[in-house]
Amino acid sequence: MSGKRKRVAILGFEGAMALDIVGPFDAFSVAAASSDVSQPQTCYEVVMLGLTASTFATESGLIFKPHSTVEKALPIDTLIVPGGVGLRVPKTQAAVAAWIKSVTPRIRRIATVCTGVYGVAPTGLLDGHKVTTHWKHASDLAQKFPRLNVDAKPLFCKTGKMYTCGGITAGIDLSLALIEEDYGPSVALAVARELVVYLKRPGGQEQYSEPLQYQTQAKDQFADLVAWMQGHLRRDLGVEQLASRVHLSPRHFSREFSSRFGMAPASFVSEMRLNEAKARLVSPRESVESIADSLGFQSPDGFRRAFEKRFGIAPSHYRRQFSLSQSARTMPDA
Repeated sequence: MSGKRKRVAILGFEGAMALDIVGPFDAFSVAAASSDVSQPQTCYEVVMLGLTASTFATESGLIFKPHSTVEKALPIDTLIVPGGVGLRVPKTQAAVAAWIKSVTPRIRRIATVCTGVYGVAPTGLLDGHKVTTHWKHASDLAQKFPRLNVDAKPLFCKTGKMYTCGGITAGIDLSLALIEEDYGPSVALAVARELVVYLKRPGGQEQYSEPLQYQTQAKDQFADLVAWMQGHLRRDLGVEQLASRVHLSPRHFSREFSSRFGMAPASFVSEMRLNEAKARLVSPRESVESIADSLGFQSPDGFRRAFEKRFGIAPSHYRRQFSLSQSARTMPDA
């Protein structure tokens, strides 16, 4: 790593979403080229640029003080545009879009978090390209900016130097991806560990996870059971074990579970394990054998058979197919 740190600027404005600012801010701030805590070599200088020099309040009421303003001629390597209700105020949106359009030629890359895309969409820089945003606002974004190809599913998308990402915490996922682009996977994974992030998710994963959908369908103790199951997929998740956790007889449990989720407990467990396996297979650093063991399959061969039966493709082929798909999506536009 060269001695000069890359400058990351995070835009600040009245009505921003606090976590859209703080998540990327902390991710880039802790990225270090050295693991020596006594002499850290941080990779980035992170600053907040306000539309004005005044303090501003986020949606939740937190108050931020910008380090500088957009009017100051700070060289910027990476610009992060957070979302928030303030960016959908016409006056603020117009000011942000005009400034971004004027500085884009001098910035290596620009990333929007959640609804931050509303600040870039009016510039025309994303016209005709695939973008994402928080799933709740995708339809509105598509309606207001019909030249965008809005996809609510991915965690994040890349078009040349422009990046967009989905729901609030996806800003951390995108930050980790940008850190990995700059300094490699070891630095990005060290940041993930520092932030106690569950795992470093690739952009192709969906915002609205299947376990979350299951929990949304359930009420009472069954919602808690799904969360527990997701964190203990290596254990014996037979009907008797699951029933005992919610204090029901196995027969009563099976009937209630099937009624809530539309499938038998054994099928549900299999779906959870296989979907988690699919998510983990996108990382080349985890072997098929270790995935099978960590998810409670009796053998790697049994895992391979179950995966191919469910998805119609072998785990190793799925990994290669996903990698090729990701490479094609992240190729800069000609």
